[in-house]
Amino acid sequence: MTTYYRTRGFVFKKDDRSEADKIFSIFTEDFGKIEIRARAVRKITSKLRGGIDKFCLSEIEFIQGKNHKTLTDSVAIEKFKGITQNLEKLMISNKIAELLNSFIKGQEKDQKLWSLISDIFQKLDKHKRDDNNQQLLYNYFFWNFFSELGYMPEIQKCAKCYEKLNPYNLYFSNKEGGIICKKCFGSDNKSQKINSDIVKILRLILKKDWQVLSRLKIELFSQNLLKQISENYYLYMLSNHSFS
Repeated sequence: MTTYYRTRGFVFKKDDRSEADKIFSIFTEDFGKIEIRARAVRKITSKLRGGIDKFCLSEIEFIQGKNHKTLTDSVAIEKFKGITQNLEKLMISNKIAELLNSFIKGQEKDQKLWSLISDIFQKLDKHKRDDNNQQLLYNYFFWNFFSELGYMPEIQKCAKCYEKLNPYNLYFSNKEGGIICKKCFGSDNKSQKINSDIVKILRLILKKDWQVLSRLKIELFSQNLLKQISENYYLYMLSNHSFS
């Protein structure tokens, strides 16, 4: 007897298969990250065509075969036109998709991640401020994403010696997993000098205080510094940890 499964999910990746099929990567509410084959979905006559697409929240139905899942029904709940019709937001969404694809490998329900993904897509879709603030939305997702995976950076005290941080001598260390003081800088000469603004921003991000964070006037230097730290942390996590 065939069992049908139904759930909601955010589609973050799609790949063509054979002549008319697609493989959709979806983070679902009930199963976590899954991959589903949609047969003949690229045909104009496909009944599945209008209910599922990249960066769409869909209600999906599927069956589990021996080797893969097959989509049997899809209904678009939200197409996020505020994202799909804005180049900057699309670029940010693709970076979020890259995180999901690179660091979530197994199928496992995760309500905290589901809530975080739901939150960021809603915020990004409705956001109407400048591009720099949209980039801050990505950083908001980025650091909370790794925190939910169990890699929350230490930002309250030195990550190595656990002493109080001096606001004038701060470094971010991927190796130590957070901010370190000048005294501990010698143990990781690859750490990056940061300022107190970065600490303030990261603390607001990890508190998920978007209301205050979105109103901050962040200098261009600090914006670029936060971007560098995030990119370096991404590469470090990708090369030094197994997410299988």
